[in-house]
Amino acid sequence: MTFSLVGRCAETSMFGVAITTSSIAVASRCPWARAGIGAVSTQNVTDPRLGNQGLDLLAQGMSAREAMTALMARAPHPEHRQVTIIDAKGRTAHWSGAKTLGTNNVAEAEDCVAAGNLLQNADVPAVMARAFAQSKGRHFVDRLLLGLEAGIVAGGEMGPVHSAGLLVVHEQSWPLVDLRIDWSDDNPIRPLKRLWEDFQPQMDAYITRALDPNAAPSYGVPGDMPEQK
Repeated sequence: MTFSLVGRCAETSMFGVAITTSSIAVASRCPWARAGIGAVSTQNVTDPRLGNQGLDLLAQGMSAREAMTALMARAPHPEHRQVTIIDAKGRTAHWSGAKTLGTNNVAEAEDCVAAGNLLQNADVPAVMARAFAQSKGRHFVDRLLLGLEAGIVAGGEMGPVHSAGLLVVHEQSWPLVDLRIDWSDDNPIRPLKRLWEDFQPQMDAYITRALDPNAAPSYGVPGDMPEQK
């Protein structure tokens, strides 16, 4: 019921997850990322606990593969879980339990791993990973979105998707990008892409407001008037 793309930008050291599913509010429970550490997607019959647990293992110095092995060795009901991980060096790992739903598959490419279940066809993850890998030079978030869109074009899920999300971390302890469409009767990738297009020009200003409010641009809302001189 879900397909996702987990990736790293080798140039900027950003990590992120792009994800979509047929159920509501996928971004509230499936994508996880931590600046300087890596990213995780936990899906299928989701156990959100695995996200931070996986990141904690990476933070201890484990590789993606080592972290996945340790994570799933102690995870409850691992047969129901589908999990992907990328670490700080761009190494990836994946797990699809024996009870992963429907047609499911995983594909890895440079600095990314894509996974899905209840898919129209088994090629969807490979198409997503290829779209990401072949889009070097684009903004990292655009690359994640390109992968997600490619998954839709390749067939996507067996049924319509209704929610989608983008989670990206960079240099701070909070997300650089955390955008989501929690429900759409139509394809949620389109409004998610529009949301990113609206957010991108303001993205850096929110970091400046947090770190150095005196240097931040005006908020551009009613009542926020520049000082008169």
